[in-house]
Amino acid sequence: MAHPTASSNIDTVGDLRVRRVAGHIGGEVLDLKLGEHLAPEVFADLQAALLKHKVLFFRDQQHLDDVKHQAFGARFGRTVAHPTVPSPSGTKLFELDASKGGGRADSWHTDVTFVDAFPKISILRGVTIPAYGGDTVWANTAHAYERLPDSLKRLAETLWAVHSNDYDYGAERTQIAQDRLEHHQKVFVSAVYEAEHPLVHVHPETGERALLLGHFIKKIVGLTSTESARIFELLQNRVIRLENTVRWQWRQDDVAIWDNRATQHFAINDYGDQPRLVRRVTVHGEPAVSVDGRRSITRRRPEASNDAQIDALIAATA
Repeated sequence: MAHPTASSNIDTVGDLRVRRVAGHIGGEVLDLKLGEHLAPEVFADLQAALLKHKVLFFRDQQHLDDVKHQAFGARFGRTVAHPTVPSPSGTKLFELDASKGGGRADSWHTDVTFVDAFPKISILRGVTIPAYGGDTVWANTAHAYERLPDSLKRLAETLWAVHSNDYDYGAERTQIAQDRLEHHQKVFVSAVYEAEHPLVHVHPETGERALLLGHFIKKIVGLTSTESARIFELLQNRVIRLENTVRWQWRQDDVAIWDNRATQHFAINDYGDQPRLVRRVTVHGEPAVSVDGRRSITRRRPEASNDAQIDALIAATA
């Protein structure tokens, strides 16, 4: 019997070599040093690989500091700060630091869907990685939609949902430390946002249809809370099936880039009190578009009380 060669899991995208990490999502780009210096043709290959694999991984990017990380992110478009969580001084970075009561994103979500124009791309850099634990898992929301029975596709395509940062933080968590709950309420929900998105949206670059779900959903429009929960669970469980995911074991100075329009992710909270610090550059996106051409809308956003809040609001929702 013929056996696959060692190189059979290597894709080529232009001049890039990408090692497939899982069957339906995820690729490790080999021998590429990230930075704003990338030649246009190399950057185009990188974008094509991202659209194909949904999430890309890079080892040994120790040359990236906060400045270079942000400059590289700007190659993808306008970078934005998180609308409620303060960035480290002088940056637009979103910092997840487990030692400060936050930083444990251990629930399935797509980034910042509580605004209408949610991010299109996220770039996460491992600054301090624990000796064990702290892996991140991504799921392919386009493949999940593709594998739905036609009857469920037709149902999902008609539905819209309200997303908010004031969601049920404890819904999927079996244990919640008091400091984490206080951090969520005081920082993450310091101002309440709500947006309305279709449950199925059309990717603006690939044309793929993808499910738009995750923990920011409060309810499905026009349904009761009980009905919303049942339909959400049915579709969400399709997204997070193991065969639809990829798990990445972080090393120091790794970088992960994901297409936020076609993925969900989950940071595994299994590293105890070990330090874990990661920083994310977030690239501004567009409102989602439903299969019938309607666009996401803003339902609620806070009134800004100072210039800094105004800037953050414009960056997050313009």
